[in-house]
Amino acid sequence: MGRRWTTTAAVTASVVSCLVGVPIATAAPDSGTTVTGSVTEVAPLSAQATPPGSENSQRILYRTTTARDEPTIASAAVYFPPGPAPAGGWPVIAWAHGTIGMGDDCAYSIAGPGARERDWAYLGTWLNQGYAIVAADYAGLGTPGDHPYLNGRVEAHNVVDAVKAATRQYSSLARKWVVVGQSQGGGAAVTTARYASEFGGPELDYRGAVGTGVPAYIENILLPLGPHMPPIKLGAHTTAYVLYILDGLRTTFPELNIDSYLNDSGRAWLDRANTSCLETFGNELTADGVVLGDLFARPLAQIPNLPALLAGYMGLPETGYDKPVFLGQGLTDTDVLTPLTLAFAAKLTANGQPVTLKTYPTDHSATVNASLVDSVPFVRGLFD
Repeated sequence: MGRRWTTTAAVTASVVSCLVGVPIATAAPDSGTTVTGSVTEVAPLSAQATPPGSENSQRILYRTTTARDEPTIASAAVYFPPGPAPAGGWPVIAWAHGTIGMGDDCAYSIAGPGARERDWAYLGTWLNQGYAIVAADYAGLGTPGDHPYLNGRVEAHNVVDAVKAATRQYSSLARKWVVVGQSQGGGAAVTTARYASEFGGPELDYRGAVGTGVPAYIENILLPLGPHMPPIKLGAHTTAYVLYILDGLRTTFPELNIDSYLNDSGRAWLDRANTSCLETFGNELTADGVVLGDLFARPLAQIPNLPALLAGYMGLPETGYDKPVFLGQGLTDTDVLTPLTLAFAAKLTANGQPVTLKTYPTDHSATVNASLVDSVPFVRGLFD
């Protein structure tokens, strides 16, 4: 059922050394080596994982948690702007990336972004503004274990712990930070925004969040999954996203026996999802003409209390935000359901949450950079 690795420092070092192609340097221990947010190892980034214009970028491994609050080791990339750090250190942008796949070789700090030109332009803008960037891979991407895809609380822990680890490791980083994310990362940024102050504690100075292409209420598309359901016609990689969610569910809730809801073909594709990168996997599904309803042996709705389970797993919080949140949404986005994202923003507003919504005449991918005209001054205001 996909990859299963033993979480040990030796295995982690060996795997990362092979994947990155450089030797691992062990970080100096600190007084918190047994707690989350402590760095365990440091390595250079490969050229393909290093954005143009950054200096002295590195890959760190750090302690965090994964599904069921189990301890694990995750990885992150740390990008520094050129030149000396300002007094007090570089303010930090925590970058929560979008879906790249589930395989370890897809990890952002190993392979770099899937949408390379788009992401490097986007992150380059933040670097040019004088921010350092901490880009968490999320648990199970590039490190031992499976990735609980769209598990919001796991992503929030991973992002916060990456910022803790980086600011503990590098004296040139300030403790003030903002989380920014797109697509899967947009949802991760929003969930992180809800828990950042709680998870970060007084050690960090959390200021706010930016989310673009935020996948609001997408848990609802799983409710009708089952044999003979009508084909879902949304984004080009919708089937891949659904299989990734199912894989995340079986990682988070092994007691559900997700495999039992699938037929032989469904189980084969789910195992393939567990080790795939998005672009390749999406193309494979399209070439084979895979229809979601043909992968199921029985309805997913047979899972007891499925709506509440999915809402708790991947639903976005509607209250509890203590710092400003910016949402950017493309009006021609078909990867996430634009009306639902707009409904989420309206719900936050009705609940008195500090949300700012901007829309753009763009699709899912193009919204990332289109939003900079508004998100750059928004973030500047958070740090000012």
